[in-house]
Amino acid sequence: MGKDSQHYYGKHGTPQKYDPTFKGPIYNRGCTDVICCVLLFLAIVGYVAVGIIAWTHGDPRKVIYPTDSRGEFCGQKGTKNADKPFLFYFNIVKCASPLVLLEFQCPTPQICVKQCPDRFLTFLNARNSHDFDYYKQFCVPGFQNNKGLAEVLRDGECPAVITPSKPLVRRCFPAIHANKGVLMVGNETTYEDGHGTRKNITDLVEGAKKANMVLEARHLAMKIFEDYTVSWYWIVIGLVIAMVLSLLFIILLRFLAGIMVWVMIVMVILVLGYGVFHCYMEYSRLSGEAGSDVSLVDLGFQTDLRVYLHLRQTWMAFMIILSILEVVIILLLIFLRKRILIAIALIKEASRAVGHVMCSMLYPLVTFFLLCLCIAYWASTAVFLSTSNEAVYKIFDDTSCPLVGNTCKPETFPSANESRQCPGGRCQFAFYGGESTYHRALLGLQIFNAFMFFWLANFVLALGQVTLAGAFASYYWAMRKPDDMPAFPLFSAFGRALRYHTGSLAFGSLILAIVQIIRVILEYLDQRLKAAQNKFAKFLMVCLKCCFWCLEKFIKFLNRNAYIMIAIYGTNFCTSARNAFFLLMRNIIRVAVLDKVTDFLFLLGKLLIVGSVGILAFFFFTHRIRIVQDTAPPLNYYWVPILTVIIGSYLIAHGFFSVYGMCVDTLFLCFLEDLERNDGSAERPYFMSSTLKKLLNKTNRKVES
Repeated sequence: MGKDSQHYYGKHGTPQKYDPTFKGPIYNRGCTDVICCVLLFLAIVGYVAVGIIAWTHGDPRKVIYPTDSRGEFCGQKGTKNADKPFLFYFNIVKCASPLVLLEFQCPTPQICVKQCPDRFLTFLNARNSHDFDYYKQFCVPGFQNNKGLAEVLRDGECPAVITPSKPLVRRCFPAIHANKGVLMVGNETTYEDGHGTRKNITDLVEGAKKANMVLEARHLAMKIFEDYTVSWYWIVIGLVIAMVLSLLFIILLRFLAGIMVWVMIVMVILVLGYGVFHCYMEYSRLSGEAGSDVSLVDLGFQTDLRVYLHLRQTWMAFMIILSILEVVIILLLIFLRKRILIAIALIKEASRAVGHVMCSMLYPLVTFFLLCLCIAYWASTAVFLSTSNEAVYKIFDDTSCPLVGNTCKPETFPSANESRQCPGGRCQFAFYGGESTYHRALLGLQIFNAFMFFWLANFVLALGQVTLAGAFASYYWAMRKPDDMPAFPLFSAFGRALRYHTGSLAFGSLILAIVQIIRVILEYLDQRLKAAQNKFAKFLMVCLKCCFWCLEKFIKFLNRNAYIMIAIYGTNFCTSARNAFFLLMRNIIRVAVLDKVTDFLFLLGKLLIVGSVGILAFFFFTHRIRIVQDTAPPLNYYWVPILTVIIGSYLIAHGFFSVYGMCVDTLFLCFLEDLERNDGSAERPYFMSSTLKKLLNKTNRKVES
């Protein structure tokens, strides 16, 4: 037995030795993983530098405001187009050209206008009529009516036709509607181009169908916004109810955890038993029925799966499978009964610990605030980086000019050699880009921005886990609870984490960030390879994505337990991760049982809270119940506040249960350490609760007088 024990601990590490001075989280500790702390500091300095560079070169107006063919913003204050907020396309049909996908710019002249056209006119008809003054506002600025019709249209100074349009995201799109099954723009079904040819209006319709879909989406968004403005008060009340229910559920777990778990186990056994009975009844009912004795092999694969339900062999297979599951669960229940009781006792103890450290329930707000800062900095830096390119102008021509696509300068293009080689060409704004070193490094800077976001976000989560673990460990290792606990366990743990273990948190979050950025790159490559027909490449990509997904899950599990050991002993990340991993491996069955029991309780709690609040919100916003004298406000879509309350309730419940889950994990590791470190003697007493000692038949022996 001694040799087996040595071999076992040789494979799964060495238990902690008894230390008479150990009374919980160590206060006299030193800084750990200093190199990673310095690396994080340098990375943050570099991140700030990237942000400053991006903010210096970037211009978010390129995202907010449309840009005309000269690269000037529409509706931007302080510019000559300040009173012209809308972008007008001379020929919207050309926006459907494949060139748009490459250049992100329609190969047609675009100008800023005060308003979108509200009538149907052609240049040919308007030129010699009183409508020409109205028509001129849709020609290029400074247009002089001193050229022939063909020259004006060739030089792209005026559109051949204007159609009734509606503004959408500051751009003018034809106002399409159907009349007796015929698509129309305004009241016209045909129009006359600049050469006097009548054309079907469907040509314009095809170029603007998608715009109308977006217009409807915008209208939907406005109605949703209106619903929020009149229902936000009741939404907040619903979220407060979810918060109260979450706290109440955690308190009730102290008394009802055992009942919930055993009821769940009994229900599973009963459901499986009924399944076996139902399969037997169906098997007996099909006895003697024509065709029911055909085997599954003879029948082969059928697209209509209901065919298999008419075979006796199908129900026999179901009955065997359910019977095996029933027997396995009953055997597990018999042999793991004590471990299930230990898991229930730990869950009850966690509820008591949360009750003594109530401020821990508010800590998710700190994590949420810090994560919001990380998201805001990442998003703003990404926007500034993506808008820090310079305006690039290229030659556009409807003819087969060899210089089409070459870069040009609009100031010198009319007198340059390119304009003579392409008489019908236009030097037009194409996209934002650049050829400098900075512009070539933009992709790398965006990857660095995403990587730093993952690193800092994981660091914030790690800080929260270490803080909560330190507070709850102070509760477990207090011999007289809560008298021996420090005055402010949460604040003490937070201070220790920042003062001594910033490097260790940076180390753990760095490893996780590297895996996550690799997963992002794999997703990007997968999107690029979707059009490829190489099956081996697709198979390899799926394998890589699966492997890195599993690796990320394992690292998160390892980090979480390593942070608990850091909070207790103050060791570096690698030592803590190794000790936590071997400690769990020495108690792998207890780990599995506790994990599944807590998962069930958290799932039950979330379903209960979200379901209760969601049902209440449904009855209230559909005017089926009234609260006091108030009634629900009139809404365009009653599902808007209901979904908001449901999603918000889930997030609130998840935040509360994440604290509770960290408490359970911390107490579990402390419990395992307590079993290995102490023996119940007067010199080495157990710190576990009386319930746990009773389950394990452990006692603390008193000092003999």
